[in-house]
Amino acid sequence: MDTDSTRERLAAEGWKPRALGGYIGAAGPLWTRRDDQGWRYGLLVDERHLNPAGVMHGGALTTLLDHVVSTVAWEACERKPCVTLQLDSQFLAAVTAGQFIEASASVRHRTRGLVFMQGQVSADGQAVLSGQAILKVMSG
Repeated sequence: MDTDSTRERLAAEGWKPRALGGYIGAAGPLWTRRDDQGWRYGLLVDERHLNPAGVMHGGALTTLLDHVVSTVAWEACERKPCVTLQLDSQFLAAVTAGQFIEASASVRHRTRGLVFMQGQVSADGQAVLSGQAILKVMSG
């Protein structure tokens, strides 16, 4: 797959690459887009993201999911930092190099100190990872 043409298509669809520091910057690059359903996050999978079997490493998929549920929780909690206490994930399908994966998350329940999240990752319209997370809201 021609990654330059894929990048051009993503940009035409409103996706923007984000240069982020820290671990997610090394795991990315992350793409973002805002639509009617809120923020969406994406990753163009390349050889760096693959395991020895030639498919996307499960740790790379869960890294994306963890980042997305944390970011959505952060916004839902008036931009207070949220840390993951638990992340349960279910792998549903393999992802290969050249595919663009999309991730989204939503708040299922919130208390004063905890946020219960649901997240999903898809590739080409097919679910590849589903997960649930509990995050702790840190004091400002």
